[in-house]
Amino acid sequence: MANNTPLKIIVLFGGRSGEHDVSLMSAKFVISQIDSQKYDVIQVGITREGEWFTGEGILNALIAGDVSGYTPVTILPDPKRPGLYALADNGIQFISEIDVVFPALHGTFGEDGTLQGLLEMAGIAFVGPGVLGAAVGMDKALFADVMRANNIPIVPTMLMLRSDFNENPEEMLAKCEAFTSYPMFIKPANLGSSVGISKVRSRSDLYEGLMDAAQYDRRMVVQAGWNVREIEVAVMGNDKPIASVCGEVLPGEEFYSYDAKYYDETSNTIVPADIPEQLSEKIRNLAVKAYQAIDAAGLTRVDFFVNNDTGEIAINELNTIPGFTEISMYPMLWEATGVPNDELVEKLIQFALSRKEDRNNTKTAYQRGE
Repeated sequence: MANNTPLKIIVLFGGRSGEHDVSLMSAKFVISQIDSQKYDVIQVGITREGEWFTGEGILNALIAGDVSGYTPVTILPDPKRPGLYALADNGIQFISEIDVVFPALHGTFGEDGTLQGLLEMAGIAFVGPGVLGAAVGMDKALFADVMRANNIPIVPTMLMLRSDFNENPEEMLAKCEAFTSYPMFIKPANLGSSVGISKVRSRSDLYEGLMDAAQYDRRMVVQAGWNVREIEVAVMGNDKPIASVCGEVLPGEEFYSYDAKYYDETSNTIVPADIPEQLSEKIRNLAVKAYQAIDAAGLTRVDFFVNNDTGEIAINELNTIPGFTEISMYPMLWEATGVPNDELVEKLIQFALSRKEDRNNTKTAYQRGE
C-alpha cells in the first residue's frame, strides 16, 4: 500500500446488546475525532437483531431505526480474504479492504470476546483487547476470581445463575442475604453502562433486582453495597500500559445508573479527583496491575470504590470498551492527563496496528523436526 493511501478504518457500532444506544453515541464521538486526511472511515452499523449494514449516513439511520436501502455486509473469518463484503441474493461481493476495526460496541456481542474472535480469525487489526482480555473483563464474576488470584482487592462478589434463581428463588434469596447485608447490588455479569443494575435494601427489592438482571444474562452477580466514593482510572497501551489521572464520579441519583451516566444533568465528575497523591498513585498502580492480569490491550477504564467507613480500596469493575462520548470518563480522564481526544483516538489505532504486528509473529503451524 502506498504511503499516501489512507488506511481503511471500520467504525463498528450498534449491536445486539442492552447498550445499543450508548454504542451509537460512542461511535458518533469516535468518528468525529478520527483524522479524515489520514484515514478513510467506513461506518458499519449493527441492528438490534444483529444485521450488519453500511452506507452513507448509516449511523443516523440506525439512530432513527430505519436501515432500509442500506447495504447488508459481513466480515469473513478467513485471513486470506480480510475485507468488508456486501451480501446479495447471488452471493457476496468485495467492497473494501480493512486495515483496522474500531469497535464502538459495548456489552454482549461486542465487548465480550465474540467479535474479537471473529476479527482474530480474519487476521484484522482491531482496537481493544483480544478474546481473553475481552471475555474476562466482561464477566464480572470471572473477573473477580482473576483479581482475587492476583491479590488485587475486589468488592465482595458472588455469582448466581439464572437457572438456579428460576428453580428455587427463595433459596437464592437466602443465599444472597447470607453472603452480605443490605444494601447490596445486583448486576448482570456480562453487561455495562449500568443496564440491569439495582441497589436493593430489602428482600422484595432483592427479588425484583434479580428478576431485572436475569433479563440480560444467565449469569448474575451479587455485590456488597458499600458506602463509597467512586474513583475511575483510564488505562491504555499493550504490554506496557499507562494510567491516567484519577477522576471521581458524583452521581445525581443514588448510584451511577444508566440515566445518571448519560441523561441526568445533576450527575457530576471531578477530574482530577480530589484525593491524596498517595491514594491516587495506589489506585493507578492497581489499575495497571488489573489490566495486565486479564491481558487487556488498547484501552480500559477501571472503576474503584473507596469505602467511606473503613478506608478500604477495591475494584468495582473493569470496562475494556468503555463509553466514548463527549461526557464519558475515559476520554475526559486522558484529556486531563494531557492527551486530547484526537490524539487519544490516534494512539488507540496505533496500538491496534502494533498488536496485530505482534500477533503476526506467532506461529500457527508446526511441523515435526523444526
